[in-house]
Amino acid sequence: QGPVGLEIARQHADPIEAVFVPIGGGGLAAGVAAILKFLRPETRVIGVEPVDAPTMKSAIAAGEVVTLNEVGLFADGVAVRRAGDQTFALCNDLLDEIVLVDTDAICAAIKDIFDDSRAIAEPSGAVALAGLKAWSAAHPGSGSLIAINSGANVNFDRLRHVAERAEIGEGAEALLAVAMKDDRDDYRRFLNSLDGRSVTEFNYRWSGDGLAQIFVGVALRNGPHERDDLIGNLRAGGYAVEDMSDNETAKLHVRYMVGGRTTGLPHERILRFQFPERPGAFLRFLNSLQPAWAMTLFHYRNHGDDVGRVLAGICVPPHEQHLLEDALALLGYPYVDETANPACRLFLDGVV
Repeated sequence: QGPVGLEIARQHADPIEAVFVPIGGGGLAAGVAAILKFLRPETRVIGVEPVDAPTMKSAIAAGEVVTLNEVGLFADGVAVRRAGDQTFALCNDLLDEIVLVDTDAICAAIKDIFDDSRAIAEPSGAVALAGLKAWSAAHPGSGSLIAINSGANVNFDRLRHVAERAEIGEGAEALLAVAMKDDRDDYRRFLNSLDGRSVTEFNYRWSGDGLAQIFVGVALRNGPHERDDLIGNLRAGGYAVEDMSDNETAKLHVRYMVGGRTTGLPHERILRFQFPERPGAFLRFLNSLQPAWAMTLFHYRNHGDDVGRVLAGICVPPHEQHLLEDALALLGYPYVDETANPACRLFLDGVV
């Protein structure tokens, strides 16, 4: 494993500020550090571990090899409960520091590698780039930084999780819980208060108490610091906002559970739409509905397609059904009536 450090030194003749190495048992980090500290003692060698598998960092903090009770398995290639005795001794002597990164940061690094080279890195390989990004953000103006991407052992099914979490990991999306009046005009005011930012997710279900609890994703234009400004502006506008961007339960589960069974909607129509993925598509939909028609359900998530898939509920009296058909024809968004779909009847319970 040491020759990896030799290759780096040969291929990059200019000064190197730091090399970032993923750590599992510590063999790669020990080998790279042994070579680089001999050839270029001024170069920092920084190990990177997942925050839920800090094997080497825990050992160095304790001054001896320790065995963790459990480790996270997302970055399974570095999910090691105990570092090696010899690799610990070398890493303890030669590493300058160890950086810990979370799952979202690893997902963002996988996306970065794909965007740059069209190669799909496994999480345990991308962990080094995630560490580089975190370290460079804390040390602006650094010189040349190198991350070692090792391995391509990624399960295809895992890509779904990576794609879902990458935007949050790179600070390009905020996930918010927003309380507001259950009123379409307030939805419009909320969307306008986003100042042109794209809505990436919007989950809502009628509650019947006059208040709506919205789970909404908002695309950020200038990184994670913009999230605080957005939340501050929304709160100043009178909205009760909770930041869910770092809430693991919300990201894994609650976002899919917003709403549920309800009663008192005898004339609800459940419609499945294809919205064009462009700014203003949601507002145009709202504006197409008559003021007396209540929007009782809205579920949308941007998945990177040219169209967004939306499930919406609209309460329309029977004698006005033809007006709804006319409004939807004028809107022009393709849709399917799912009111009689057994899934809707069983789990939404507002249909007839």
